[in-house]
Amino acid sequence: MTNVTLHFPLAEYERRIARTRAAMAAKGLDLVIVSDPSNMAWLTGYDGWSFYTHQAVLLGIEGEPLWWGRGMDAQGARRTVFMKPDNIIGYEDTYVQNPLKHPMEDLSRVIASRGWEKARIGVEMDNYWYSAAANETLRTHLKDAKFSDATGLVNWQRIVKSDHEVEFIRRAAKIVDAMHAKVIELVEPGLRKNVLVAEIQRQAILGADGHWGDYCAFVPMLPSGLDATAPHLTWDDRPFLNNEGTFFELGGCYRRYHAPLSRTVYLGKPPQKFLEAEKAVSEATQNGLDACKPGTTCGEVAEAFFGTLQRLGFTKDSRAGYSIGLSYPPDWGERTLSIRRGDRTVLEPNMTIHFMPALWLDDGGLELSETILITPAGAECLCQTPRKLVVKN
Repeated sequence: MTNVTLHFPLAEYERRIARTRAAMAAKGLDLVIVSDPSNMAWLTGYDGWSFYTHQAVLLGIEGEPLWWGRGMDAQGARRTVFMKPDNIIGYEDTYVQNPLKHPMEDLSRVIASRGWEKARIGVEMDNYWYSAAANETLRTHLKDAKFSDATGLVNWQRIVKSDHEVEFIRRAAKIVDAMHAKVIELVEPGLRKNVLVAEIQRQAILGADGHWGDYCAFVPMLPSGLDATAPHLTWDDRPFLNNEGTFFELGGCYRRYHAPLSRTVYLGKPPQKFLEAEKAVSEATQNGLDACKPGTTCGEVAEAFFGTLQRLGFTKDSRAGYSIGLSYPPDWGERTLSIRRGDRTVLEPNMTIHFMPALWLDDGGLELSETILITPAGAECLCQTPRKLVVKN
């Protein structure tokens, strides 16, 4: 390892790898091919905008992990991972987006050269970065290997954060607080949305509290009026209007660690239905947060939240939260636990969750979310922006 500044102590990476290997052993795996860039970064420190091409970390039952990817990105690996140069392998550029050959042909040769041609291999079948063609190519060229689905295997090892990771998320929370402060300061009727987003993004990158901001895995969401009946619309050049509500779903990011936070702004006088929805969401959220204690299941938290919401006359058909932490586009979630009925995941200290009690009504939307840390005493909200509807007349 030369000219590399790791974001965490080497011992922390070693603990992560040991946890992952224990999960591999439980599934009877000799090797996992990790293509999720968040999992790659968590295991090795690798950080680069190269996930639009095929890349992976290979983790066997012993020895260092192996980074494999596009040749020009191997230099980036040498600058960010802890492994020796012999365990950083780049493939030639003729494999990139070439219909006549596939990068997994090269990876198959690498796997065979390391003695894994007959291994029990786990692959992340259901994620954004591992394609059907990749899977077919590997199976074609490694006919003696036994493949199985290892989707989520590494993700679940990430769910309880180290104290170092929690500190990074706290810094991200300061950043998203500054982003929402900028929204509340500037939003007004007549201001074009793209102008406000430019200021939000500027604040996101400037950072807060002495810490710079990384790029977020999610772009700002800020639909208004009827557009706010849908959760995932972005922005255009239309102006904000009087007598209209807008929710702002934003994320602060520090060294790839995220703190999402949503707040809603109403320009003008909110209708009574909007105020009733805010009251219901606030009470249901508090009851849900009160239930977020070690030993409680996600399903029990969901019962506390959804039960309150229904008692107050509102329904929500989507989950009310999910695990967050280290992420790359297009998603800041970890794709593990969910705050939904029936989820039996038991909460533990140092889990971090985006508690997302959003309501998308027939004439608008209301989002008042929190990034929370599970502590021995219960849920700690990491952001300081008041959890309430902001009204600007």
